[in-house]
This record gives sequence, C-alpha cells and structure tokens, in this order.
Amino acid sequence: MKKFGFLVLLFVFGLVFPGYSHAATDTKIILDGKEIVQPSDTKAEIINSKVMVPIRVVSENLGYSVEWKQQTQTVTISKDNTAMQMIVGQKTATVNGSNVNLDAPPLVKNGTTLVPLRFIGEEMGLKVGWNNTTKTVTLVTQNSGSGNGTTTPPNSGNNGGGSDQEGLVLVNGISFSDNRFMIATSGSTKPNVFTMTGPDRIVIDLPNTAFADSFSEGQALDSNQNGQLVVSGYPDVSKIRYSLYSNSPSTIRFVIDLSSSKGYSVQNDSGLVMINLDNQSGTPAPPVGNNGKKVVVIDAGHGDQDPGAIGVTGKREKDFNLAMALKVEALLKKESKIDVVLTRSDDTFLALKERVKIAQDIKADIFISIHANSGPAAANGVETFYTRSNSKALATVMHKYLLQSSGLKDRGVKTASLHVTRETTMPAVLLEGGFLSNKSDEAALFTESFQNSVAKGIVAGIKEYLGIQ
Repeated sequence: MKKFGFLVLLFVFGLVFPGYSHAATDTKIILDGKEIVQPSDTKAEIINSKVMVPIRVVSENLGYSVEWKQQTQTVTISKDNTAMQMIVGQKTATVNGSNVNLDAPPLVKNGTTLVPLRFIGEEMGLKVGWNNTTKTVTLVTQNSGSGNGTTTPPNSGNNGGGSDQEGLVLVNGISFSDNRFMIATSGSTKPNVFTMTGPDRIVIDLPNTAFADSFSEGQALDSNQNGQLVVSGYPDVSKIRYSLYSNSPSTIRFVIDLSSSKGYSVQNDSGLVMINLDNQSGTPAPPVGNNGKKVVVIDAGHGDQDPGAIGVTGKREKDFNLAMALKVEALLKKESKIDVVLTRSDDTFLALKERVKIAQDIKADIFISIHANSGPAAANGVETFYTRSNSKALATVMHKYLLQSSGLKDRGVKTASLHVTRETTMPAVLLEGGFLSNKSDEAALFTESFQNSVAKGIVAGIKEYLGIQ
C-alpha cells in the first residue's frame, strides 16, 4: 500500500537498503528563500537515485514537533490534531491511532530519519524544487510569496548565466499510454507539431516553456537538460526524446521516434498537450470527453524505480497494478459510452501530482487507482479508500464488486488522506486488491483467473456508478 496522506512522506523512500549506492555531497535545503541549518553528520543526500532529506529538520522548521524514544525506536510527529508514529524497521505505522501499512520501514542515519524530497511537496503542501547541478533542495510554503523552487532555469550555454523565468510555462511531466503522448504543463502553450523523415519522427516544440523542478523526479534529465522516455509494447514508437532545444525563446522539444510514418492528431487544452497516434488521417480527433462519452481514468500505482510493495515470494506490486489496469482498459474499450485513459500503460514512473493532473486536465468523470496491499503476514483481504465526500458513493459501489469478484476477505470501505483521492476533484477511489505480504493473497493476485475476474468486477462497478447499461 502506498500514499497514505502525509504519513507516506515519512516512510516511503524507495528501495533504501544497505549495499545500494549513496551519493552524499554538501546538499543545501532552502525553505522560503532561507537556508536551513542541517546536522553536520546527517544532511540531505542522494540515496539510490532519490533525494532524501532529514525529516526532523524540515518538520521543526514547519512547526511540527518530533519526539524520539530510543527504547522503543519510535518517532512521533505531531501538529494540531494530528499525531503520527513510526517504529524503525517496521512496516506498520499509526495515524491518530489507526494502523497504516507501509511499503518500507523508516531509515535512520546517525539518529536522524531521512525521507524522500518528492513527498515533501505532495504531502506537506509545499512547492518543491531540486537543482541537480548545485545539489540544492528548495521548499516554498503556499503563503510565502516566494518564487523559489518552481522552475529549473534553462541551460545558459556559453552565456555564463541563467535566464529570466517569469512568464514561462512549466513542463511538469510526460506519459505515454494508449498510443497517446501526454505533456502536462502549468498553463497554456501553443505547440508547434511537425514530422521529419530519415528516420521518421514527430517533433513537438513548446515555445516559452521550461522544465519544472518536479520533472526530473519523474523522468531522467541530465545537466544539459536532455533525456528520453523509453516506450515498450507499442511497435510504432521506440522512444521519446526531449531537451531544452532553445534558450531564446526558451523552448522544449519532444521527438517521438517512429518505426514508420504515422498519422496523428493534436489536442491542446490548458495544462495538457496530447498527441494521439491512433488518428491515421492526420486530422484532429474529437478530444477525450468532448464526444458525449464518460471519461474514466485508470491509475496503475507505482512503476519503474518505484516497485511498491514486495510480496512474500518477491513479486512486485507495480506489476500487479499494471496488469490489472491493462485488463480493465481492454474491457472498457468495448464500452461504446466510455472513454478510458491510463495514467501509465507500461513500466514507467509518474509522480502523484502528475497522475492527478492527467485526470484534472481531461475533466475525467471518475478516477480509479489500483494497488495491492502490504502488512503483517496474517493480514488479508480487500479494501477501498476514498477521501472526499463526493467519492463515497463511488467507493461503496466499487467495493461491492471488488469484494464479489475477488472472493477475498472484506476489510471494508475506509477514508484516508491519499494524494490521488484527495487532490482530484472528480469522484476518486483507491482499490486494494489483496495483501502481497500474505502468502495466500499473493498467490491469488498473480493468477489470470483472479485478475480477469476482478477486472470484470471493476468494469461492472464503473458501469453501475455511471448508470451505463
């Protein structure tokens, strides 16, 4: 299980175990324009390709109290009416007395708990930035009025200095799903899209744009502002390259490398540019959701470097989530009154806010995130989570069908402050298909019969909720 509100920020930080590479430098943390003084023996650092920051330093500077009990190896973080506890080496924590299952135990180094940078912004309500060149973390509170940490300046080339970022639209993330290449931005932009040959490729130039700091958390981005997204399972596309193509004006270029010439259409809404490769005529296709159909977003949790929970036999949650999402997608594509969009259709990584943004930008009718759980070996069964009151009816319907189709124990419908169910505005739920930490559940989750049954159940729940016969 992943992303249980603010608490996840304290515990989930990838595969951080002894023997993995560590890159510790004089990493700085800038909060609202002022540098935070860090312990000399435990500073922010890069661990297993993830930026990790000391939670005590960040929490106390934001008004949270942190208490450490050496005898029980327990850390308590509290503010106002919220109290959270974690125990070193254990995957179960408590939030206001309720148990929460974690993907990984907390990491303590020299008496300080380290947590991943990307959850700071998502779960503490901060704007987060990471400058890989200077190894600087920037944190900006919502009411600070500071502009720090919101953009990564374009490469200055031989000019020896940065560029003025005011007025630039930020590219927050990208994904490729259902033969659609989606670019999430902070505002409106006018893409210039054209084709080139030798080899065949589609080029998308976004003028007056810059990479957001958060972009490098989800996609590779080197010091020269270049990177690529490897695409698998789509014979027409081998990879998608991207770079800061020009400094004047600041322009980001995306190149879709094709196996042969292929038609496409472009959909450009505020905050989302979509290149649809299933449109062979080259003429604009009807935008998703503008054709009278209901729009359903299916979110396969985790992906790529983020495996999610690890089962008792080593199976990975991200693989179960993706397999389920693809089966649900295949069934929904047969429904004439439904448009389905996946947040990811292969083993790629998207930050939580990127998943939310996809659903928000296409004005989805419902959002369903698929996960598998983890906890004590005896824990088993299915459960459904929602956050906002307008999601309760969807959660009730979806859980009914999840329970029937899985045949597993009923753990009920619950509320939790999860980023993807909290920050979306449409009805949104997170489904837990069973416990990978339970030998019986794990064995069932990776069978074709279980996955096919649950996929049919999810589709049946979607249709009932949307009133589609």
